[in-house]
Amino acid sequence: MTFTDRLLSSVSSLARGAVGVAGGLALFVAIAGVPADALAQTAAPAAPAPIQGEGPALWVVKDADSTLYLFGSVHVLRPTTGWASPRVEAAFDSASDIWFEISNPDDQAAIMPLIQQHGLSPETPLSSRLTSEENAELDAAAKAMGASAAQLQPMKPWLAALSLSVAPLIKAGYDPKSGVELVLKARAEAAGKPIHGFETIDKQVGILAGMPDDVQLVFLRETLKDYENAAKKLDEMVEAWARGDVATLDRVTITEMKEASPALYQAVLVDRNTDWANQIQTLLEGSGTAFIAVGAAHLTGDDSVQAILQKRGVTVEAAQ
Repeated sequence: MTFTDRLLSSVSSLARGAVGVAGGLALFVAIAGVPADALAQTAAPAAPAPIQGEGPALWVVKDADSTLYLFGSVHVLRPTTGWASPRVEAAFDSASDIWFEISNPDDQAAIMPLIQQHGLSPETPLSSRLTSEENAELDAAAKAMGASAAQLQPMKPWLAALSLSVAPLIKAGYDPKSGVELVLKARAEAAGKPIHGFETIDKQVGILAGMPDDVQLVFLRETLKDYENAAKKLDEMVEAWARGDVATLDRVTITEMKEASPALYQAVLVDRNTDWANQIQTLLEGSGTAFIAVGAAHLTGDDSVQAILQKRGVTVEAAQ
């Protein structure tokens, strides 16, 4: 596989608002799989650590004949991160149906044509969009992952940003195969539980590819500014998530994304949270128990799924 091929199958998170994307777009799993295989260390992974306290937060929505659990996931984790608490295990086991952002987060065959269609713009190379200083930063960041800026030139800014930020995360030990979705998906398939998605991979690619050029360039520029700190920032997010510290999670995901790019925040989180709240209310009209796992960034802050539901009169409680 060539370097360009690996880049086309790479995704990560915006460096300053990176943690918001890492906790907010499940297509990360679909297009980060190949680099994880290529860059991961060959040593046998260590066993997951014990959970911290009660583990990640879990919420529940109920009516007379429905129980819906809401669990915030992280799409890429170190294999040693402990998160499967007894209450999460019990909620998952009790559910007849499992819901993710997308039902096929590990489908490389589905994502590759979309990346090739929406992620490349060879007629407008990246160098023509950046200043000389930014081009130097681009070259330095590319060299840090064993390439050069010339190999990124055909990419649109959003794809270049994601591709550049995946390398330090993988090198730091993060792996999409250890992310919540793929672990739970395998368990659901083994148990014969139906798997559903609130969205499609096409829609998630479209969210980033459809952003205006100036927003995409903010995405890339912020990535270049803080490229070397991407793993450190994701560490902070994961540590807060793993111990159920929603306040810190809000600060390191929502606040930073809002500051780095309000347009990205609106597209990646607010608009989608509103859509998912609609779908959750439709699920409540039926019956049964469902376990819903979506990026942790969707379940924190004033525009979270829970906040939207509560504004509509739907009671959302912390699960015990």
